[in-house]
Amino acid sequence: MQFPFSAIKRLGTGLIAASLVASPVFAADSAIDSGDTAWILTATALVLLMTLPGLALFYAGLVQSKNIVSVLMHHFAIAALMSVLWVIAGYSLAFSGDGAWVGDLANSFMSKITLDSASGTIPESVFAAFQMTFAIITPALIIGAYVERMKFAAILLFSAVWLLTVYAPVTHWVWGGGIMAEWGVLDFAGGIVVHATAGTAALVCALVVGKRRSFPTSVQPPHSPVLTMIGASMLWIGWFGFNGGSALGAGNSAGMALLVTHIAAATASLVWMFIEWFRFGRPSLVGIVTGMVAGLATVTPASGFIGVPGGLILGLAGGVACYVAVDLIRVRLKIDDSLDVFAVHGVGGILGSLLVAYLALPAFGGLGLADGVTAGSQFMVQLASVAITVLWTGIASYVILKVIGAVIGLRVDQQDEIEGLDLSQHGERGYHNG
Repeated sequence: MQFPFSAIKRLGTGLIAASLVASPVFAADSAIDSGDTAWILTATALVLLMTLPGLALFYAGLVQSKNIVSVLMHHFAIAALMSVLWVIAGYSLAFSGDGAWVGDLANSFMSKITLDSASGTIPESVFAAFQMTFAIITPALIIGAYVERMKFAAILLFSAVWLLTVYAPVTHWVWGGGIMAEWGVLDFAGGIVVHATAGTAALVCALVVGKRRSFPTSVQPPHSPVLTMIGASMLWIGWFGFNGGSALGAGNSAGMALLVTHIAAATASLVWMFIEWFRFGRPSLVGIVTGMVAGLATVTPASGFIGVPGGLILGLAGGVACYVAVDLIRVRLKIDDSLDVFAVHGVGGILGSLLVAYLALPAFGGLGLADGVTAGSQFMVQLASVAITVLWTGIASYVILKVIGAVIGLRVDQQDEIEGLDLSQHGERGYHNG
């Protein structure tokens, strides 16, 4: 694999360190830095913590008690399946080859990774593992769109095909030296690669799988805001590895990314809380933690390119925009994206991906854009990259779901849905009375 030096030149010297996350492997004789390696090992564990148990508990608390086991099972099984698929083909498709639209299978089964392989200043094994945790959480995010009604077998099949046909190619476009990297797109930690893809797929899932039978008239409130808050707290902590680790080193870029990540999360949490307080007369725990996630999703693509003012602006913008999106999609359009994946992750990730073109400017404390690049021209690169990603993700997700629906079906039976997926799909209960 070759490092895309042309893309680095366009980014400018100020963005070199931050752009390493978007790069295939360096030459194998690069000097390994123990500090960088230690930080990315830690960040890898933090990002896995985001899925297991962070996102799993966050989602589990939001569903009915009769479906908590199913949600936890979805996360655990997807984590295992995506890991194996990442080894077999996903990593190679994302980070091998010099194709504009997709990588190749030259590194299938990670056959070229040795003890001596390096990616920048860290071992390639660490880089591959870090990227694996991103490949785990992205399809796991989509779970929130189809909880309480989709067959377990259909979930596994959809997630597997989606990883290889959507996530891996988009990763190659943005971070693997593909077409968008050539354009000079800015996506530090996954506003396009993770949040735009997962959010778009979630919206398609909600439309194709259909509404829960109780939606919208008799949907039960979250059965355990306590679990949701615990999971959200783990997400907040894990996101330091998600964004800070995306610098692929333990330096200034990682430090600033971590700081602005925290600022955006805190700001969006307060925005969401005060909107609810003003609108309904009392703030909710589920609301404030949802605002936190909105802030984190919004700052993710920009986190390595902005300063403190940018973190505040993105937290404010993400909190407001995602709140409005939830109201629009769930209440007004009555689309049963059950746990608001598109409204929070999709809208937040897309918003941050567009605003980074301006917030990266020195006037906002950012690192600046590449020589000869204006905020307007960078915005058009961001817009085109988002549009292509959303379009491809939407089409591919729709086709995958339709094929699976025709072969094995997507939804559980009506009686199974009424009984709950815990017993009908897994033969277990999350709670036992008495």
